[in-house]
Amino acid sequence: MGEKPWEAVRQHLSGTDGILHVVDGFSLPDVSLSLDAYRRLEDELILSDLIIIEKKMERTAKLPKKAISPQEAAQSELLPRLKDCLEEGKPLRALGLASAEEFLLRSFSFWTIKPELVVVNVAEDNLSFADVFAKEAKLKEPVMGICCKIEAELAGLDAAEQKEFLVSLGIAEPAFGRVIRAAFSLLGRISFFTVGEDEVKAWVIPEGTKAPQAAGVIHNDFERGFIKAEVMHYNEFVAHGASLVQVKAAGRLRLEGKDYIVQDGDIINFRFNV
Repeated sequence: MGEKPWEAVRQHLSGTDGILHVVDGFSLPDVSLSLDAYRRLEDELILSDLIIIEKKMERTAKLPKKAISPQEAAQSELLPRLKDCLEEGKPLRALGLASAEEFLLRSFSFWTIKPELVVVNVAEDNLSFADVFAKEAKLKEPVMGICCKIEAELAGLDAAEQKEFLVSLGIAEPAFGRVIRAAFSLLGRISFFTVGEDEVKAWVIPEGTKAPQAAGVIHNDFERGFIKAEVMHYNEFVAHGASLVQVKAAGRLRLEGKDYIVQDGDIINFRFNV
């Protein structure tokens, strides 16, 4: 990949929270070729981060000490450790950096510090290819296999036809949901729902978020004037006929306070006053 296109990619995706690396297990006849393709891109990511570190270290070395800010001084102490890791051909996430260290490095937008999910696109007659790839690659990153051809066929079917097609293949569910859940788990994210008269909306928050802060994702006023949260879980909603009346009658609608930790799949109505 040329320098200019690569820099454009970096700038475009610098704000991402993670990397989803799709591996060709479909057209390549041997797992070693898929591994080579995977490692070539990983090496490019490592090299890209290494160049950033080397340039930063060179610039800092030319500055007089009094011109170096406390943040730059702290970064300078950390960068040699990162450089050693990359020169060993390892991604920065292999270092297991502390949250404070990652926060200190946030302005660099390092690629290999981001969590990564590896998705292997396999042929429909070779669904076990992803397992072979994972075994051979010996990655610490999570690896999952999907067949994009099957997913494309599923997209053209209605719900009943999808279910029948999946049963015929011995597949529990479409890969889309599995990939989303794996990505959320990797990033430590969950989602909750709000329901209006004419729309249902999902909101993404970090795991462990309390109700007032979850309300603040919708609007600052919701957090500032938080009173209570009316909560039911999606599974309970479905189990009671997707009826709020039935959920209430069954005593499954709860009032939660400011210390409530929002759970994945919660349906919430926030009470607030400003």
